[in-house]
Amino acid sequence: MSHPLWTGLAATTVDPSASPQAVGYPTLFALVVLGSVLPVLPTGALVSAAAVVAWHSHWPAVDLPLVLAVATFAAWVGDVLLYWLAAHAGGRWAQQLRGHLDTPRMRAAQERLAEHNRAVLVLSRLIPAGRIPVMAACLVSGWSVRRFLRADLFAALAWALCYQAIGVIGGALFPEPWQGVAAAVLLVLLVAAVPALRRRQRQAEEHPAR
Repeated sequence: MSHPLWTGLAATTVDPSASPQAVGYPTLFALVVLGSVLPVLPTGALVSAAAVVAWHSHWPAVDLPLVLAVATFAAWVGDVLLYWLAAHAGGRWAQQLRGHLDTPRMRAAQERLAEHNRAVLVLSRLIPAGRIPVMAACLVSGWSVRRFLRADLFAALAWALCYQAIGVIGGALFPEPWQGVAAAVLLVLLVAAVPALRRRQRQAEEHPAR
């Protein structure tokens, strides 16, 4: 039986040859889906940590593709579920969403979506905090759930590949799995912090008196 994610990661620090099955693919799937619907979990860090464990397993050629498949499918399911919920919310929620579109960020998302279509959706999945504005632009632009789920599959795959690559690099650079996990998680958190730092810098430049 699979163990929870962090239990599996802790086990690999004792036995570096432990299989990522100890990480718990169902747990990884559930956490990534939850983090996609409610962006409160560092799902990218979870995927990178699982990739480190897969790299140090007995069968990395098998475990790494499994981590990629689970992460891709979970991210896609979470995105489609969130989009479906938003598309069927209606009423006051839809009115509020359309009201939020009158911002430079949302207008830019709509313009990019109209110009580049699916490529913008893929790119938004790779940029921290870029997914929700583009998803909202898809919704207001009239994309059906069926159209979104077809286009978002490529975005979910690109996202999973990106964060798995971070985990593989961490696993290759450090001899102990826990070291690779720590390095991968730290790198993911630093990348996620960049947009917030840039926004604060722009605000400071626009309002120097403050």
